Amino acid sequence: MENSDFQLDVVSVRLVKDHPIYSPVKIKDPESAIKVMGEVMKNLDREVLGIINLKTDGTPINCHIVSVGTLNGSLAEPREMLKASILSNAASMIMIHNHPSGELFPSGQDISITDRMSKVCGLVGIPLQDHVIVGGKNEGYFSFREKGVVKFMPLMEYATDINQIKLGKVAERGGDGGREVYNRGTDDSKKR
Repeated sequence: MENSDFQLDVVSVRLVKDHPIYSPVKIKDPESAIKVMGEVMKNLDREVLGIINLKTDGTPINCHIVSVGTLNGSLAEPREMLKASILSNAASMIMIHNHPSGELFPSGQDISITDRMSKVCGLVGIPLQDHVIVGGKNEGYFSFREKGVVKFMPLMEYATDINQIKLGKVAERGGDGGREVYNRGTDDSKKR
């Protein structure tokens, strides 16, 4: 195969707006998140997971419906949850999902994905403010932040010196094509 036969596709990613949910309410706490999304979610017959993207002052930018699941479960990964947040230039976000059964207590999967998202969001720089579970008839809610179920991560601090990075063994190629192995991130960062 010659180089002229190789083709690399160029792609672009754009935010496409859907039907709006109108709300002038600034989201500062779980009650205000419920005011914005609770009415929409209370009548759903399946679990739906959404991300409310927020401006710095808590004003909602948009809501991204990430997953429509089954009667008692929803599948989502951080990569899907972050897409609209990044494209919307969100300053922070809130996860919200419903439990059609009305049971407000989070499942093990709910706790796991909240902990994971908190960590990922800290790395990306779009902090997760809360995860709110709405009951079946919008009669109550469960706030992960209020209940202290997970530790919400602050924005991460990053190394400014290569020796602060704990990478273990790192192979580097020299100008002569030879390979040298270093122990990075330790006090004894020596060539081996």
